[in-house]
Amino acid sequence: MSLSNSIQLGKKLSFKKLTNAFKVWSSYHLSKRTEHAVNYGFPISIAIEPTTSCNLRCPECPSGLREFTRPIGMLEPTFFKSTIDSVYKDLIYLTFYFQGEPYLNPNFLEMVKYASDKKIYTSTSTNAHYLTTEQATKTVESNLDRLIISIDGTTQETYEQYRIGGNLQKVIDGTKNIIAAKKKLKSKTPQIVFQFLVVKPNEHQLNDLKQLANELGVDKVVFKTAQIYDFENGNSLIPSNHTYSRYKQQADGTYIIKNELLNQCWRMWSSCVVTWDGIVVPCCFDKDAKHQLGDLKSQSFKELWHSSKYQSFRQSILKSRQEIDICKNCSEGTKVWT
Repeated sequence: MSLSNSIQLGKKLSFKKLTNAFKVWSSYHLSKRTEHAVNYGFPISIAIEPTTSCNLRCPECPSGLREFTRPIGMLEPTFFKSTIDSVYKDLIYLTFYFQGEPYLNPNFLEMVKYASDKKIYTSTSTNAHYLTTEQATKTVESNLDRLIISIDGTTQETYEQYRIGGNLQKVIDGTKNIIAAKKKLKSKTPQIVFQFLVVKPNEHQLNDLKQLANELGVDKVVFKTAQIYDFENGNSLIPSNHTYSRYKQQADGTYIIKNELLNQCWRMWSSCVVTWDGIVVPCCFDKDAKHQLGDLKSQSFKELWHSSKYQSFRQSILKSRQEIDICKNCSEGTKVWT
């Protein structure tokens, strides 16, 4: 995070938020030491899903593949506001993303503005196909703090191999629009991040992406490893450059994930994901919401967060994380920033 972005985050803090963050941190470390799950605080970070709909058909994405087993829909402002009202005093960071393209929700920027007005640091991820001049202006006016733009190639031929149905020129034009809107409105936000999902077809364009980002005036570049569902026997998307792969090949030719799955996970104590229809799941790896820890349409957030069901899931992390399916593809620590 850049200095200016760190300052922006610092402006959102309060004594209550810092006190809560300490409670979460101490609870996590006490739980690790005793191997008994306790949590005395509330989440410092939440991801909430504006929609499951998407205009693209990316091959390793349930939304792109249209293979969800859960309902398709849009986050409603009334539900969103009531959720934020219940957590904003403790909440530091809010990510408007889980599955789908956020800008397809017609109320998306209204909700961003609401959260920003509550002094919450806001971030989202987009494929940038809907960043028209008007939408770019509204984005800046919403006081969004961080905008991640997915750009997985520097030529149309490469880009569309993963971003199926996508148009690279729209991504570039959308980036130009948001940069122009920031200048026009004399705003330091949002921080603009190019996120490049490194796969076999595009790994030769890493330096080209850095150059493009520099030419456009993008604030930061992130190279992200790809989550691949069928990786055990190899996959055509696994890059040759091991730095950007979540997986490593064994002597018998099969692949395993590189990360060691320790019986701990900071996310289970500090954050969660809320689907568009109010279901709370442990983290962004539970894309089909198989591990439902509660429903905010029928429970308060604080009741849910400290429920026996949530505590039981945290305990299972401390006992044997390898037995939890969504943990087996975890990419914690596998992003490369430039």
